[in-house]
Amino acid sequence: MIISISGYPGSGKSTVRGILARRLGYKEYSIGDLRGKLAIERGLTIDELNALGEIESWTDKDVDEYQRKLGEIEDNFVIDGRTSFYFIPHSFKVFLKVDVEEGARRIMMSHRPDEPFVDSLSKKVEQIKARVESDCRRYMQYYGVDMSDESVFDMVIDTTNQLPDKVADQILDAVKLTTKFLDV
Repeated sequence: MIISISGYPGSGKSTVRGILARRLGYKEYSIGDLRGKLAIERGLTIDELNALGEIESWTDKDVDEYQRKLGEIEDNFVIDGRTSFYFIPHSFKVFLKVDVEEGARRIMMSHRPDEPFVDSLSKKVEQIKARVESDCRRYMQYYGVDMSDESVFDMVIDTTNQLPDKVADQILDAVKLTTKFLDV
């Protein structure tokens, strides 16, 4: 079984991925971490890499091909990435939503090395909105996919006022009830 987690910045994708992987004894992958590493290797922030991605497809297509192959050759893992649901269509697809201010607060507290520094919550909110707009443009341009179309997911959770362990509980409960994943 593969669980793919998509969602908005600061929604808890990475945290929930780790909890699920530990509970299930599965491998875990993060497309966001992989793209963050690409950005750092090139001396860029994630937002600068995204801007580059609007004119150069390799910034997305290389990591997207990687996750597509993972979905073909491996099983029993949890992956987070905005397009993982699309490239691993047989996964149990989860979308995590979050209030943009709460997402911004979480990101500011995380201190990711690829995250551009800002000195206020309002500036981080604006960065996040711009990031989501860039993601939406790129995914539509390259794949004809709307990452915010909640109808394509098996489950949608608003994490704004929830602890990550409780979000993981909800996902595992839903997976167990879904007939195509009865072996969990």
